[in-house]
Amino acid sequence: MTVEPRIQVQSQDFDLRSEVEILTAGRRDIGAMVTFSGLCRDEQGMLSALELEHYPGMAVAEMRRIAEIAIERFSLLGLTAIHRYGKITPGENIVLVVAAAPHRQAAFDGAGFMMDFLKTSAPFWKKEHAADGTARDWVSAKDADDRARDKWI
Repeated sequence: MTVEPRIQVQSQDFDLRSEVEILTAGRRDIGAMVTFSGLCRDEQGMLSALELEHYPGMAVAEMRRIAEIAIERFSLLGLTAIHRYGKITPGENIVLVVAAAPHRQAAFDGAGFMMDFLKTSAPFWKKEHAADGTARDWVSAKDADDRARDKWI
């Protein structure tokens, strides 16, 4: 059975429950599902928003490439990855990964793999907007994200 990942890059918010229902509708072979939802933090009151930009087309293509590797490597039965762009305020959703598998470890690993590679390989950029209204610089890549990705290599 070929598993087709559900990949979305969108400005509008998503609903975790709806996305889980889409992935599991009519399925009886799924034994485990892991969800990860990344939210915008306020950085202890210092941040009013994150501005996320992406490279249209390339972002979806890279997310799909990563998802296809995850599906193959962990024998996933389903995988959803949604990433938002635009100005996102603290508490709002940024990213969602839902991995479904016959067993829990494959679902955990599939979701972790997808997130670690999405964070380092997909063409998204973040700019912080301070609570005082000033725009900060674009956020640099973090060594910790590279280390998290490298554990899968």
